[in-house]
Amino acid sequence: MLKVLVPTLMLIPTAWLTPQKWLWPTALFHSLAVALVSLTWLENLSEAGWSYLNQLMATDPLSTPLLVLTCWLLPLMILASQNHTSSEPISRQRMYISLLTSLQVFLILAFGATEIIMFYIMFEATLIPTLIIITRWGNQTERLNAGTYFLFYTLAGSLPLLVALLLLHNNVGTLSLLVLQYSSPIPLTTYADKLWWAACLLAFLVKMPLYGAHLWLPKAHVEAPVAGSMVLAAVLLKLGGYGMMRMMIMLEPLTKQLSYPFLIFALWGIVMTGSICLRQTDLKSLIAYSSVSHMGLVVGGILIQTPWGFSGALILMIAHGLTSSALFCLANTNYERTHSRTMALARGLQVALPLMATWWFIASLANLALPPLPNLMGELMIIVSLFNWSWWTLLLTGAGTLITASYSLYMFLMTQRGPLPAHMAALAPSHSREHLLVALHLLPLLLLILKPELIWGWTF
Repeated sequence: MLKVLVPTLMLIPTAWLTPQKWLWPTALFHSLAVALVSLTWLENLSEAGWSYLNQLMATDPLSTPLLVLTCWLLPLMILASQNHTSSEPISRQRMYISLLTSLQVFLILAFGATEIIMFYIMFEATLIPTLIIITRWGNQTERLNAGTYFLFYTLAGSLPLLVALLLLHNNVGTLSLLVLQYSSPIPLTTYADKLWWAACLLAFLVKMPLYGAHLWLPKAHVEAPVAGSMVLAAVLLKLGGYGMMRMMIMLEPLTKQLSYPFLIFALWGIVMTGSICLRQTDLKSLIAYSSVSHMGLVVGGILIQTPWGFSGALILMIAHGLTSSALFCLANTNYERTHSRTMALARGLQVALPLMATWWFIASLANLALPPLPNLMGELMIIVSLFNWSWWTLLLTGAGTLITASYSLYMFLMTQRGPLPAHMAALAPSHSREHLLVALHLLPLLLLILKPELIWGWTF
């Protein structure tokens, strides 16, 4: 654990002490080295499931893929932000890299925590760097409004969780995940217990976000700079799914009755947010709403608590993290050239940037879950386990997959096909930095086809 945490922490003094011309290359290579070291976590040799164990930090097959995704994303965010921040004073560039690094530290501590209260503190701590990135480096004046939405939605959802955790500690005597899975089940019978159940899950459902508590997400995504959008879509939404999986062990007898409304919201949200995507004119907003749709499937997979549902949810979270982050990078390359997120104004780019169009094509196909990508594998596992639970769910999940395919193709056709508008005659060419950035998103996705058991989680 320390061989990743300490170098990540050392990136902050490195960012402040490096000479100006070496700042971005140094930060990139340092973070890439950390990301490559983190790949060693994927080799889990322990029999008990937990490894690299001390009292507070450990990894198991559920947290490992999310930890590696977190570490993999930092160099990509640095790579994506270089052009965006190049016109700023050097001290602000250093501050930007420091914030991204601190965000990674909090995320590693959140995913690696064995104490639930430590997970909760780090879950909240990720708010601060994200909020500063959105409100300071966002594009439009609405960024302050978006930051307020983001902060208060998450805080309002997670304060009941703190009370629920303190109650749990009072009853059981520990909040260690290593002990809780072996402790005797709590007899949840009264109305207060039902409120406790809701409090345990509400924070994570807002973070996911569940349809109905999702209004902060499109605002935050659209106003955030590229690194903010990437980390929000790729890792911060996954905190919700991870927390739900961890808490599910203790909520056992009540989930059968109480999960119905949340399942209905999640499945209905897949269809509704997909339909919203079909009407979007703003490119980043479309990608943001598609995240809500995919996370609806993940919520469904987790709430029915079958091994297939859990496994499919984890696979889909990792695959969606890489795909949506790649789409935000591509949307940013368009934005840097056309200075508009409106799809009707920036279309027909295949003629001007043919290699970028190839990346757009692969990322759009990954978004609509083309076989044999992990996106399809995760979606199929969740859909099959939902169908096994109740065959009525097939109507909603089937409609959801059709709509997903429709808006993914709509996004690709609107941005890439058709005649190039006259006002876009002199576009800057695409840079090797941008091609490397998208390649580093999509290559892991393609390589996971060959060894999907790395992201299967507990289901061996």
